[in-house]
Parts: sequence; structure tokens; C-alpha cells
Amino acid sequence: MTRFIEKQEGVFRSVCPLDCPDTCALHVYKENGKIVKVTGNPEHPVTQGAICNKVRNMTERIYHPERLMHPMKRVGKKGEGKFEPISWSEAMEEITQRFKGIIASDGPEAILPYSFYGNMGLLNADGMDRRFFHKLGSSQLDQTICSIAGNVGFGYTMGITGGLQPEETVDSKLIIVWGANLVSTNMHQMILAEKARKNGAKVIVIDVHKNQTGKWADWFIPILPGTDAALALGIMHVLFKEFMVDEAFLAKYTHGYVELREHVKEYTPNKVAQITGVPASDIIELSRLYGTISPTFIRIGNGLQHHDNGGMAVRTIACLPALTGQWAKWGGGATKSNGWYARLNQQALARPNLRTNTNARIINMNQLGSALLDLHDPPIKALFVYGTNPAVVAPDTNQVIQGLLREDLFTVVHDLFLTDTAKYADLVLPATSSFENTDLYKSYWHPYIQLQEPVISPLGESKSNFELFQLLAQAMGYHEEEFKESEEDLVRQALDYPSNPYLSGITLEGLKEKGWMKVNLPDKKPFLQELPTPTGKIELYSSIMENIGLPALPTYIPLIEGYDGERIPSETDSYPLMLITPPNHNFLNSTFSNVQKLQTIEKEPLLQIHPLDASRRGIVDGDLVQVWNGRGECQLTAKVVDHMLPGVVVSQGLWWESPEKSQAVNKLTSSRIADMGGGATFFSTTVEIRKS
Repeated sequence: MTRFIEKQEGVFRSVCPLDCPDTCALHVYKENGKIVKVTGNPEHPVTQGAICNKVRNMTERIYHPERLMHPMKRVGKKGEGKFEPISWSEAMEEITQRFKGIIASDGPEAILPYSFYGNMGLLNADGMDRRFFHKLGSSQLDQTICSIAGNVGFGYTMGITGGLQPEETVDSKLIIVWGANLVSTNMHQMILAEKARKNGAKVIVIDVHKNQTGKWADWFIPILPGTDAALALGIMHVLFKEFMVDEAFLAKYTHGYVELREHVKEYTPNKVAQITGVPASDIIELSRLYGTISPTFIRIGNGLQHHDNGGMAVRTIACLPALTGQWAKWGGGATKSNGWYARLNQQALARPNLRTNTNARIINMNQLGSALLDLHDPPIKALFVYGTNPAVVAPDTNQVIQGLLREDLFTVVHDLFLTDTAKYADLVLPATSSFENTDLYKSYWHPYIQLQEPVISPLGESKSNFELFQLLAQAMGYHEEEFKESEEDLVRQALDYPSNPYLSGITLEGLKEKGWMKVNLPDKKPFLQELPTPTGKIELYSSIMENIGLPALPTYIPLIEGYDGERIPSETDSYPLMLITPPNHNFLNSTFSNVQKLQTIEKEPLLQIHPLDASRRGIVDGDLVQVWNGRGECQLTAKVVDHMLPGVVVSQGLWWESPEKSQAVNKLTSSRIADMGGGATFFSTTVEIRKS
């Protein structure tokens, strides 16, 4: 990129880097060379000046007194957090010598990169780092911790991970928010839904937990965890039985509707009520609203896919719009993710052609603990962590930490802070914030691609992922041109992707001039004409699923770990409560968990428990309780509320560990993978609780 010439004063365009569908355009205010305020860009068509409280307080994170400024080397025991400063040249020498030694003794697959989207910038999360590890020949990471199960499930039905564009939803007349806390995790969709409501739309929220979005809805429907597919099948039953389906649309655009009609006869309202905890009368009323109001929009959230049956749940819900022909209507359909429209040239960014061992093993990131402890031939001897904090966010935390404690494991962490993970590292390297980088951003919800240019110079000796992996490539003796290219080169390469016609006309020059550009979407939904499914249609019946041993038709499959209304806990069940761990309002995963101002707003880690469950255990509001199962335990403060059905407990947000008490809820969650895509099963967790 052109050398950054920093301006000391002014208002600068920027982009929110967080793993959030809104990907907001920002205005960053500087005085005397320092960022003093962050606001939403009022000119951006989606952001329109509104941003969340997290990002309004971004300066608290950028200028945090504990931000790392220099490379550091461990001098204490792993986990103690004792380090001493070293130079970057010393750090590079240590990494390259250790990597070369490991490659010589155990092969390159003994090295594992472990990353996710703490910063959603494509150059820093999917670019130079991928090139480096491909050339190195390391083990490959399957990044399945977030949305993969639902995306695969949606894809079995639709062939794409695309749905309505946000602006359509202001014209929807019925909006069903299914498993999404929009107020905290997709605020601009909530704003659009509120506009639709003012135009006469009705908003229904279906969720395990009456969160802020549930409180805002016209009708909140509580449901037992992991039973979403059953409810969707019950709706289908009523739609077919009461002749509320669009027969012409089904005949033209779908495959398998005849089989589905017969299949859903068993999912009567009474049967589904027994499974889900939703009264049969509510199932009928919900179905009739869905079958008679048009256009109808379903916003499918992230949480419901984090179950053993999460992929099938999303696949089943994704069938509903086809039954009433909503896809043919403006404002009708469903959205899980819209990333399909803004597909970029990932091959050009990552350069997998640099890898010579093309069959290198792939390790599921949800199973980091077992990978560190159980893999052999070769064992993992080096771990390079960036863009994530697995000691807090990965499931089965105790197993992860046991792996990180291995004395023969060489661990490097590149981060802004000495996170819980970094305390176990041998080397900790200071990372830049997104405001110090050049990067390219796309949203997985709205259709705007954005360019981030530096607003401030790197603080201290911090370096971006892009620069770090360029330096490591040089230190390792890699001389390929792919390691000499600039950020500007990678932006051009990412945008050069004829396979995606929606990118036509989007250029680096246009992004520099405007800050953002919209992908070229036609007025109508063109994918209906020929979907990338085997039949070219919406697949209510999937032969692909059938061929890999999954039910071809949408089916309710009970949780491996958990209960429903038909399978209730018995006296022999040691862990009779189902634990859900959704986000809170002021953190994003573990990001911001160390910001005092936001900690103060959230107060402390809580366990929400239904009054009936609390009474049976002699627990009152404010008690410190122990939450445990066979994987681990933590201590949380009880909040007795009826925001969920009996038998369900909820703890929002991922807090860093505390010296006073263990509060890492992922000590309780399983590394078991979901039914599709190798996804996470955070929410299929059972526990017991008692007063501490």
C-alpha cells in the first residue's frame, strides 16, 4: 500500500472489524493524533449513523492500559502469565528455529495454526497467514466454530447461503425472528423490523430465552432447546392440512413437496407441543399467521445451529418460505447468511497452490483439546494462535488448557492483550487494531463491500497479521512473489473474481473514493431460476443428504445431550438442566470482556434460572451457585427469572477467568460436533447446579 501518512486531526472513514452481520461503516474522530470518538457513518445505506454500544466504546479497547506493546517471552510456568520483553528480531529467530526443528523431527503437520475472526478483515484473517501456512505445509484448521452447521443445512435446501436483502424486510408484513437476539447481535435488522412494524407488520420471536429481542416482540414464543425442527415441521403440517400452501410455486420451484406433504402428517400440533413445550393452540395460530400473511420474512439466528441437530434445524426452517411461495415476493423468504452474493476470490487471497502436501490433515477447531492431547503421527508440537482466544471460546475448556500446559508444545499467540490463552504461550506478539490496518471487509448480511485504511499508526511495536506473516515468510527463507505483494495487490486479487457476477464494477479505486460499494444485485431473486442444487430447485427432498446417511426429508432428531418434552430428565439423570450460553449485550465472544467500562455495565457473570428450578434447589436471587457436569464446573451468580421454560438455565457472555472464582462457562460445553459441517454443539449441554 502507499505509505501511510498519518493526520493528527479530523474525521476519518473506517469499518467495524467485529464478527457481526452488520459490518458497520464508522466515523473515527481524532484529536492530537489520538482517536477520541467512534460513531456510525450517517451516509452508509445500512449503518445510517447507528452503531452498538460496544463499538461506541472502541477507544476503551484500543488505548486499554494493558494493551501489548512489545513482543514477550515466557519466564514463568505456563499459565502464570509471567513474561519479559524481547525484540522482534529475537522473536522471529525463536519462531523460525523452533519451526525448522519441528519440521525436521516431526514434519510440518506437527505445526497447527489456530485462528478465527476476531478481526473480520479479509487480508489479515484469510490472506497472508493462509499463504504462509500453506507454504509451510502445516496441519489445516477446519474453522467450524460458528456458523457452518446452519450454512450447510440451509445449503441442502437452497443450494446457496443467501436470502433476502435487508432493505426488502421493511416491506415484510410478518417477521419471525427464530433464534436470534437482534437487539444485541444484528441491530440494524431490528431497526428495519421496527420500521416494518410501524408499517403494520407483526413481529414474532421464537427462542429459548426471552432476551431483549424477545421482550421487544409482539409475540414471544418460548421453546425447549434443540426442538426447532419439530416446531417447523408442525407448522408445515398445519399449512398442508389447511390448504395454505402455494401449489403453483411448489410445482415450479421445488423438489420433493409431494413426499414432504405425506411426511409431515405425523407432526401434529399435539405431538409437536409435547416435544417443544409450545402449546398446540400456539402452533396452530403461528401456522395460520404464516400461511395467511404475506410477505413473510424469517430471520434465522446463529444459536439454534449450535446443537447436535443444528444443521437439520436450519435446513427444516429454510423449507418454510417455499411452502407459501414467499421467495417469489418482495419482502418474502428467509435469511441465515447473505455471504453468497459477496463471494470474493478466496483462492487468490489464500494461494493454496503454495502447499505441496495437499493431503495434509484437517483438524476441527472445536476439538482443539483432544487434538493437543490425543493426536499422534505426528503430535502437534507447535500452535500459532491469532484472531481468537481458545482458552475462553473453545468448547471443553479444561481439556484445551490441559493441552496448552504441555511442556513440549511451543505456543505463539499474536493478540492485542495477554488473554487467557496468551498466558500459556511461550511467545506473545503484539497485534495492531483494525484502525491501524489496511483491509477489505464484506458483510454476511448486507450487500456492501468496504475498504479500511489506517486511521492511526501502529501502537508500540504492534504488527498486523499481514505484516507478521510476511516477516515470518522472509525469516523462513520463502522467496515466492506471493509473500512480496502489498495489501493493495491482495485487494485487487480478491475483487477479481469472474465466477461471481455480482462483483462486477467493484474496484479498489471505487472503494478508495467512496469507502464502500454495493454488489450488483438484480431487483428480483435470480437464484430461483436455477439454484445450484442437483435438481436446480429448492430441495425439500435432498438426495445428497440421503446418500450420506442423513434423512432426505426434514426430520426432528432428538439431541444426543439434552431433553425434550417427550424425553424428560429422570432421577437417574445426573445433569437434569439444559444450559444455553448465548451472547450478552456488551461483549462479542470474549472481545471486550476485559474492558472495565463494559464489564461494569454487564456487572458479573450470571446464571438465569427459572423460579421452579431455583425453588427445588433452595436457590434465591443473588446466590453464588456452582454449575457442573462431567466436563467441569464454574461459579456464577443466580438470577431467578421466568425468561425460559423450566429445565433450562442461561448464562450470557464469555468472561475471562477471574482469580476469585472460575467463571468460564465453556468448561461445561462439549467438543462433540454437530450433525452437519463439523459445527459446534455449545448449546447441547446438560448441567446440575447447587449453592456454592
